Amino acid sequence: MSKTEPALSETATPAGMTNPAELGGGEAPRSTGKRSRLREALPRLDFKLALGLALTIAIVLFAIFGHYFTQDPRNYDNPTFAPPSSEHLLGTNNLGADLLAQLAEGATGSLLVGLTAGFIAVVLSLFFGIVAGYLGGYVDELLSLITNIMLVIPGLPLVIVIASYMQTRSMWIIALVLGITSWAGSAIVLRLQAKSLRNRDYVAAARVAGEKTHRIILVEILPNLLPLLAAMFLSAVVLAILSEAGLSYLGLGPSGAITWGTMLNQASQHNAFHIGAWWWFVPPGLLIALLGCGLSLINFAIDETINPKLRAAPDAVRSVRRAEKARARKEATS
Repeated sequence: MSKTEPALSETATPAGMTNPAELGGGEAPRSTGKRSRLREALPRLDFKLALGLALTIAIVLFAIFGHYFTQDPRNYDNPTFAPPSSEHLLGTNNLGADLLAQLAEGATGSLLVGLTAGFIAVVLSLFFGIVAGYLGGYVDELLSLITNIMLVIPGLPLVIVIASYMQTRSMWIIALVLGITSWAGSAIVLRLQAKSLRNRDYVAAARVAGEKTHRIILVEILPNLLPLLAAMFLSAVVLAILSEAGLSYLGLGPSGAITWGTMLNQASQHNAFHIGAWWWFVPPGLLIALLGCGLSLINFAIDETINPKLRAAPDAVRSVRRAEKARARKEATS
């Protein structure tokens, strides 16, 4: 049972004036209300959001289309340790592989790991958070116990231990391990939100109407958590990309795959820093930082949508600064 729109007023209007409810069969006010609610649910377009979207979209496009404009990343017929030039824009590594091609291949690998791990983490946090918070009772206690156990286990050391015992590690296995070790914190937040939403009037009305539990969760509760889920997904993606880069730098990343982390690992193993081959380790490190920055800026914009206090904070800070400047000018003139 879903929430209904408020009924339109049927009061009379003065002569010569048209009742807005009569225009277009009375649908204009309803569509306007839907558009206003949609605008409120979307992040406000500001400098942070625009910059975050620009950085993220640029890196995603580079990962998708970069392969069409570069060499085979495993082509070793080029000169070794060649500096950037018109033929190799980012130079070559110790084997002669074009580093721009490897950077594009690494972007695809890192994004796949991040998106897959983020999806797994969000799905697990949904199950252990919303189901536990809505059902309550013994189900809540059991799922909360599992969540608390996963929460106190340090994530990155656990991932290092698991990865070290694997002889072959594909990108999907690394993404799975990162996903199943990074959902507990989000599950606790979702559990508290589900406990709050299950006491709302429309959820109670759906239960009285005989709606099934899974439909109440999917139709009544889940849509109200979409901004929060989007923020959690972006945070999980950033954490997974950084964790994969750290694992790969330690030599525990995907076997035989090219990611930004494996590029940093190979650059470290062959002393690229000491010999001055900056074109080997600066581009992957810079792209990791830029992608993390872009996703974090988008996440900040979503946080401002979820929490109106954050949206009003910049205006409040500016008003305080204007008041301080006005007081300072008044004291200076007096």
